[in-house]
Amino acid sequence: MAKFLSDVKTLRENARKNLRKGSITDAYGADLPRVLEVLNQSLATELICVLRYQQHSFAAHGLDSEAVAAEFLAHSREEQGHAELIAARIGQLGGEPDFNPDTFSSRAHSEYKTATSLTDMIKENLIAERIAISSYSEIIAWLGDGDPTTRRMLEEILAVEEEHANDMVNLLDDKK
Repeated sequence: MAKFLSDVKTLRENARKNLRKGSITDAYGADLPRVLEVLNQSLATELICVLRYQQHSFAAHGLDSEAVAAEFLAHSREEQGHAELIAARIGQLGGEPDFNPDTFSSRAHSEYKTATSLTDMIKENLIAERIAISSYSEIIAWLGDGDPTTRRMLEEILAVEEEHANDMVNLLDDKK
């Protein structure tokens, strides 16, 4: 069985080592370079979602478009909040958030797809939400106890992505 807690002297000595690593201590159990890479992929995914939802909110037209466009815009703002959380976490881990628009699509898990009909817009957003749900579920399982702070952040984001998927399904059901 592993020791529950280091002695106080060891804790203090270890805290004084590598001060520039900030919150990353010997207790950090994840592969930090890979975590930063995965978080930058997640950041790109969220930014692609922001742009797709915004484009759809402005391009929506026809019957029921006002309510659907409002839903798209609300989701865009929530995705922006996710991007900000992820970028902040990357910084906390000593990394640099990658906002380079030239590489978004190659790093993002979801795609930027436009559509002409409300139904197609809803479907594209639902597909993207389903990708995010699968992706975040895998990342959360992979992190395990290695980085509980990042895992909890992603669990909160995952819950919102699941709500978004349900919203898109409800919008599709309204279109029947």
